[in-house]
Amino acid sequence: MRIPVQELVEMYKDNIYAAAFNICKSAADAEDVVQDTFLQYYMTKKEFDDEKHIRYWILRVAINKAKNIQSSFRRKNEMSLEDYVETLTFETPESRELFEEVMKLPEKYRVVIHLFYYEDYSVKEIAKILRTTESSVKVRLSRGRAKLKDALKEEWEDEQ
Repeated sequence: MRIPVQELVEMYKDNIYAAAFNICKSAADAEDVVQDTFLQYYMTKKEFDDEKHIRYWILRVAINKAKNIQSSFRRKNEMSLEDYVETLTFETPESRELFEEVMKLPEKYRVVIHLFYYEDYSVKEIAKILRTTESSVKVRLSRGRAKLKDALKEEWEDEQ
């Protein structure tokens, strides 16, 4: 099965961008990852089982590309997290605080939390995407949640 690239771009560009930004923490690099991911899909001759398989594949490719960028070199003109947050709109101040704290988490926790809460993937699906075990995903979710709880608790206690 193949879906035209333009349809995939419309369906998944925001999801891929968000996942890439979670790893790169750079708007420009995340945009590059989105473009490179769809280019790789266009160039591959791979046949997919169904749309879900395509979604897993492009997300896996995007995560790998983002990790490659993150580890390759220090990027020039990188947008800081604070600058990027200023470009976003949040429903409440609390959702902004939560986003900022999620972005401060180590990558292994940040990625699973993003996929679970923002992309609505199950633990089993995340394990497939990240090529790890379900128990590893559960541990990362649990530890990520604990770190968020501690960080947010400290912030809220400081405000009082």
